[in-house]
Amino acid sequence: MTDPAIRVQHVSKQFGDTVVLRDISLEVPKGEVTCLIGPSGSGKSTLLRCMAFLEEATSGTILIEGEPLGFVDGPGGRKRQTPADLRRTRSRIGMVFQQFNLWPHMTALGNVSAALRRVRGMAKAAAEERAMVQLRKVGLEERAHHYPSQLSGGQQQRVAIARALALDPTIMLFDEPTSALDPELTGEVLNVMRALADEGMTMVVVTHEIGFAASVGNRVAFLDHGRLLFHDTPEKVFAAPREPRLEQFLDTYLDRGAAMLK
Repeated sequence: MTDPAIRVQHVSKQFGDTVVLRDISLEVPKGEVTCLIGPSGSGKSTLLRCMAFLEEATSGTILIEGEPLGFVDGPGGRKRQTPADLRRTRSRIGMVFQQFNLWPHMTALGNVSAALRRVRGMAKAAAEERAMVQLRKVGLEERAHHYPSQLSGGQQQRVAIARALALDPTIMLFDEPTSALDPELTGEVLNVMRALADEGMTMVVVTHEIGFAASVGNRVAFLDHGRLLFHDTPEKVFAAPREPRLEQFLDTYLDRGAAMLK
């Protein structure tokens, strides 16, 4: 039996006295899309950041393709990974944030190739060649020499996706990638993500786009107050009659894609 892409085991997270995640366990199969949904403050983004080791879980373990992330459990207890092992494990993960975080003084091509030069140590020509391949993949080849200020929000987010893909991850994490976009720009980013899903990219997506979760997600995880209430296929999660807490969430959050559930 092959290891899942991500295995989260009894993960909890506290910031001071505030408990953000409470004993979360779930698996993300390889080649599938898992969407994390729930109200603001439910712990979705914190869980995603723990999967990338941008936050350290207070307790529990996370395995990336069978390899521990951040900590190793052994006879002597929980020990931190060596820096080299942590870099190797994290190299399998690409992450896209709510904000685009592009360098304003670099073109789209420069933003994507800079990651390759700094992280992979590639020569400029080779880095730009690979960067152009990724910009072409997200439909921005013709905008490669434009600066972020000359790009729409949707185009900037697609550059951010290309930058993450250029490092050749096996897993992509998305933290509400459309939340900073106007509604008319959301579709172009979701279309890129749909194409990645069709290609078999393993993805975990924190989203309020319920229509995307229902139509693209292989599994949907619903979090509330730091707890994982359920984790199943969209057909089961959104089946009528719906679980009362999810019904309340959908009623109070008028999502642009919610009509797809009717």
